[in-house]
Amino acid sequence: MKKIVLSIVALTATTALMAAVNSGACTGCHGTDWSKAALRKSKNVAEMTHADIAASLKGYKAGTYGGPMKGLMKGQVAKYSDEELEAFAQTIGK
Repeated sequence: MKKIVLSIVALTATTALMAAVNSGACTGCHGTDWSKAALRKSKNVAEMTHADIAASLKGYKAGTYGGPMKGLMKGQVAKYSDEELEAFAQTIGK
């Protein structure tokens, strides 16, 4: 029973973090199935691993990752915590 309760608590916390990220802002450029190269400059997010997506999002936030879209993406992710970005990354990619 204790494991079930802990699992429910963890799932609730993760769901809350995922809900914090506005995916609509992302899908506008990356597509609803994440397969578009945003403005023909980005990677295909659908083909990236969850870990690569999380590292990319956190890197954009820190200013340590990105090419031509670095400035735009930093503005998109700056308002989210690393935990929120990590949880969101687990919902997309492979």
